[in-house]
Amino acid sequence: MIKNSLYRYLLPAFIVLATGIFAWWLIYNPVKTFKPSVPGMDERKTGTVAVQKVNIGETFAFFKTCDDIPGTRWPRFRGADFDNVSKENIRLIDKFPKEGPKILWKIPLGEGHAAPAVYDGRVYLLDYNETKKQDLLRCFSLATGEELWQRGYTVRLKRNHGLSRTIPAVTDKYVVTIGPRCQVMCVDRLKGDLLWGLDLAAEYNTEVPFWYTGQCPMVDNDTAIIATGGKSLMIAIDCKTGKKVWETPNPQNWKMSHSSVMPMIFKGKKMYVYCAGGGMCGVSAQGSDRGKLLWSTPVFSPSVIAPSPVILDNGLIYMTAGYGAGAVVIQIKESGGRFTAELKEKYKPNEGLASEQQTPVFYNGYLFGILPKDAGGLREQFACFKASDTRKSLMSSGKTTRFGLGPYILADNKFFILNDDGEMTIAKYSTSTFQVLDKAKILDGQDSWGPIAITGGYLLMRDSKTMVCLDVRAK
Repeated sequence: MIKNSLYRYLLPAFIVLATGIFAWWLIYNPVKTFKPSVPGMDERKTGTVAVQKVNIGETFAFFKTCDDIPGTRWPRFRGADFDNVSKENIRLIDKFPKEGPKILWKIPLGEGHAAPAVYDGRVYLLDYNETKKQDLLRCFSLATGEELWQRGYTVRLKRNHGLSRTIPAVTDKYVVTIGPRCQVMCVDRLKGDLLWGLDLAAEYNTEVPFWYTGQCPMVDNDTAIIATGGKSLMIAIDCKTGKKVWETPNPQNWKMSHSSVMPMIFKGKKMYVYCAGGGMCGVSAQGSDRGKLLWSTPVFSPSVIAPSPVILDNGLIYMTAGYGAGAVVIQIKESGGRFTAELKEKYKPNEGLASEQQTPVFYNGYLFGILPKDAGGLREQFACFKASDTRKSLMSSGKTTRFGLGPYILADNKFFILNDDGEMTIAKYSTSTFQVLDKAKILDGQDSWGPIAITGGYLLMRDSKTMVCLDVRAK
């Protein structure tokens, strides 16, 4: 009798307790008290950091040549169209081979999250050699992984949650890089000959971001576009001569963020959109007013900004960040040749699509992304939202399939998604269901955060210390 009575009271109590724990787990925010701006968190001393004297491009080593593979191009951060979507008409695998993923080559790297760009059979990566204390632009053969040449310079870094984290911008003539401490280098694409170098900290009073430079350079019509912060907001440099073409004043003293500059055309006007430490802005990219600040808004300015602006339709811009920042949708308007920016929507990370590190993919009117650690029940899941209603998820990978901060890319109607531990998932493109086609462990390390590149059926990815190239062409 007593035993039955105990069961009668203890079982409901246990159910209530378990329900409470589960509810807490769903809403718990593990980074609620995180303060990324606390001095010393990024291993920097308080106050102004002394600018190192750096001889940009001082070292060069040539190893061999390789054959071209015409048309194999992933020339910059997020690809040719800045959207992380491959437009190549190449059929890719749905499942990995029975014997395992077809790894063409594997290369050891310095610790970091820098990712490759590809142009006509050559792979370009800005690496950091911890032994030599050098930023190194390394050029590899896409087909074999053999190193062709490297161009670098000595600059001292402390381990800071990895060391390198940017992607070169490559054209038929030039390669432009930005190093961890804001050194910009431009070289000949084929030979690696140094064309010019620019130290942003020394010449523009750029403040090196929290976890070193994350901004990837843009080259537009043989002109390097760089958001400097400091003395200027944005500058344009002629790739051939190294001379400044224009510069945008920075009266509000906005800082360089980890975000990258994205192009946008609205009402026939091309502009460069940037989310700085201080706010968002659009800078004229064409005409007699090149370099002019067209609009700005302070409505979104978190301490740490890693994702880049996502250009939606009809003058809308989606912007997100981690560590509690959530996301905003900005509406650009034009009247009489004047542009303004208005806040259309703002929400917390657990109220819609937010992202800590990767920039979401916008495709066919939908947004896809991996939500941050503070997104409640959807945290670290891959999810889909309608761009016109970014508060309600239409699809998610589920609570048993979380990806951390890993990158993702859309190619051949499939998403290739990498989790923190180097496991790759191939998922069918869908806005309503998350359908896994296959998954496999590719990398052995951790922090597989560097963006993925894909071209010609070659898929390149990395963890903190290794880069691999997979053959993902379907037979």
